[in-house]
Amino acid sequence: MLACTGWGQFKSTVPLVVAPTTITDSKGRYVDGLTPDTLTLYDNNVRQATQMDWMAYPIDLVVAVQTSSNSGAVIDKLGGSGILFSQLLAADAGETAVISFSDAVKVHQDFTGDPDFVIHALRMLRMEGGEAHMLDALRQALLMLERRPPGRRRIILMIAEKRDRRSKAKLADVMERVERLNAAVYWLTYSPLLEPFTVKPKTAEDLKPEAERIKVQACPLCPPPDDTPVPADLGPGGLMYGMGELMRLRQPDLSSLFTTTTGGRTMSFLKKNALEQAIQLVSEEVHRQYLLSFEPKGGEPGRFHAIRVAVNDRPDLQAKTRAGYWALQ
Repeated sequence: MLACTGWGQFKSTVPLVVAPTTITDSKGRYVDGLTPDTLTLYDNNVRQATQMDWMAYPIDLVVAVQTSSNSGAVIDKLGGSGILFSQLLAADAGETAVISFSDAVKVHQDFTGDPDFVIHALRMLRMEGGEAHMLDALRQALLMLERRPPGRRRIILMIAEKRDRRSKAKLADVMERVERLNAAVYWLTYSPLLEPFTVKPKTAEDLKPEAERIKVQACPLCPPPDDTPVPADLGPGGLMYGMGELMRLRQPDLSSLFTTTTGGRTMSFLKKNALEQAIQLVSEEVHRQYLLSFEPKGGEPGRFHAIRVAVNDRPDLQAKTRAGYWALQ
């Protein structure tokens, strides 16, 4: 059976399934103010007795960024986006952590409510390694969320490709852990083949570590920045790399699997403004959701239970929630 002991706000001593639900009208606008008797949740087409959480519980957010050798363009775009994660997505009383992953997973910033720490952590990210251990990163994020106080929403925002590269963690184990925590996964994804062509030309000064770069405004007597142009970083590239990417299309699309199962959302971006807009859209959705919960009736372990939510007597409204859950021991 699905176990969830971390949601202290739901006053129950039994395991719960939490279903974040977004309601929109025919024009895609969010609909607020619905009452519990307006929404009906079905588990495998069986109507469930649900609770609706009215309180705006603080958010624990883990931002996980892919930093492999084909991610340089994305890392550049994230430099000034830290304020969006802490102020818009985590918001009031929320805390944000930053991790990166390539051949290994690294924690750059533990949970903090200070946006300056988040901004600094993102600006210090650098390319390293050639793999993308996404499942390992998700597992690390979940381990961090497990240690957080109860009564807080748990959200993971992945900024990465869609498919894993040689993680040690197993998909089934990570999926079980994310369900036990009732964590929501959002995924901002991109094409590593196209991203390098969206970055402005760089100079030798740009390639220096942040602490060594010359700040003209802060140091009028310092030597001028090194404006020598450097060749564009087009990532691994090459015919063999392209063929390898085609072969990887046979692997599971983790972005779709985790977001649909947990009630999150996948969005793609190419340019920096699209990345920032995607963060804002995720933030708006998270803070406009209805949190429904119910007690699962058990069933055969490993069996998938499909979930859907209907808006009673309002055919003009659309409800989006997690696709379902797997019954656990």
